Amino acid sequence: MVDFLLNIELHNNSSYQQQIREKLVQLINQDAFADKALPPSRKMAQLIGVSRNTIILVYESLVEEGYLISRERRGYFVDPDLPVEANLAVEDVHPLSPSHAPNWGKRLQKNLSQFTSLNKDKDWLKYPYPFIYGQINAQEFPTYQWRECSRKVESRGKVHEWVEGFMGEDDPELVTQIRQQILSKRGIVAQADEILITLGTQNSLFLLANLLAGEKVTFGVEDPGHADLRQIISLCHSPVKPLALDSEGLQVGQQLKECRYVCVTPSHQYPTTVTMTVKRRKALLEQARKDNFVVIEDDYESEVNFIEKPLPALKSFDQHGRVIYVGSLSKSLSPGIRIGYLVADKKLVKELRKLRHLHYRHPPANNQRIIALFIAQGYYDSHVRRMRRSYEEKWLLMQQGIERYLSACEIHSTAGSFCFWIGLPESMPSHLLRAAAAAKGILIESGDSLFSQEHAPKNYIRLGFSAINHDKILPGLAILGKLIDDLQKAI
Repeated sequence: MVDFLLNIELHNNSSYQQQIREKLVQLINQDAFADKALPPSRKMAQLIGVSRNTIILVYESLVEEGYLISRERRGYFVDPDLPVEANLAVEDVHPLSPSHAPNWGKRLQKNLSQFTSLNKDKDWLKYPYPFIYGQINAQEFPTYQWRECSRKVESRGKVHEWVEGFMGEDDPELVTQIRQQILSKRGIVAQADEILITLGTQNSLFLLANLLAGEKVTFGVEDPGHADLRQIISLCHSPVKPLALDSEGLQVGQQLKECRYVCVTPSHQYPTTVTMTVKRRKALLEQARKDNFVVIEDDYESEVNFIEKPLPALKSFDQHGRVIYVGSLSKSLSPGIRIGYLVADKKLVKELRKLRHLHYRHPPANNQRIIALFIAQGYYDSHVRRMRRSYEEKWLLMQQGIERYLSACEIHSTAGSFCFWIGLPESMPSHLLRAAAAAKGILIESGDSLFSQEHAPKNYIRLGFSAINHDKILPGLAILGKLIDDLQKAI
């Protein structure tokens, strides 16, 4: 038994107490100790290489949870009343017979694996130069403030406020904070029954498409634009019409006339970063009124836009209820928290709430309440201010480095955006550069999947900077620029 315990390899991803406890629980469930006492705390500490106090705390916590009992002068033993889950013997497990297994290729009514998606590397943290979009530098997350809010929300006196869930409703505290502290800064006035909490922007769009799409309902989507949005709409059997852009954002006029819904990213067009002008916004809303279509506004990045006076949301100009507004805390706080919100007519929100109930009832109640407190305590605003300063510094470094090292490229950028949209020399496929850059420790994103038309250009990349350290930006761009020059000579 002692030799087996020597195989506990401690790492820095979690506390030593947590790692030792997890290992001991695993061994207890496997009945590894039988009727034997666990090694004394001093001996266990020596074997693993930790302090004796660490082992004592682990043993005592396992006593509290009913895994161990302490016998005076004899040590710690597995509680004899603890049920041990028996593992089936290998001979009792019958292997699958492939000849009689279901043919899932024929049973599937939708083949989602054929959908193209943005090529994000799951191991992006391993890259020295992660020019990836949509991720954050974990060191910039407000860990202390978040832990403080979690501690308060999960305290014995407060846990009753959320532990039973909200019965399909949303946390009223979070809805209040979103109305007062977030929507108001985008120029949006909304009542509580006009707001729905979701699991992020993509979930909001999925719910909307499931409720509004149909075979005779055309959705207009910006091109280039969000690939997942196109696929969500297609999955719901609606025709998707690519919509052209120019220097003022989405083009209005004839191309919108057959659309029932028009999906836009006016603050920073995804992915070209173009900001839709006020004149164009008003023209879009006027056409929506005349041609009887609805605009779905994805206002991503708005919270951490570092320019001094960003334009109000498109929704703030809406006087006829023609705009469904979708927002998220992913860009401003963390993509892992998965909390978003949408604003729409209360009749639509009522139906969306019922649809959400059928999917997953509501987002986790504890996370909703933690975020509500995080905003109410002022932590969110102070965090956003810090991130704005950080992103402005990074954006300026990116602009400087791209102009210096990527001078052979077509550069699209808008102050306040989280990324740069780069057109490579026409003869250079983006996937070749992406592979060459990865070999040098540089992570970039090919823009191929963001275009919807068949003969779209293949020479665009997107460079994000929210996850990369300040001191890595210029060196990484220098290496990338040399790779582009070398590839251009070789092609």
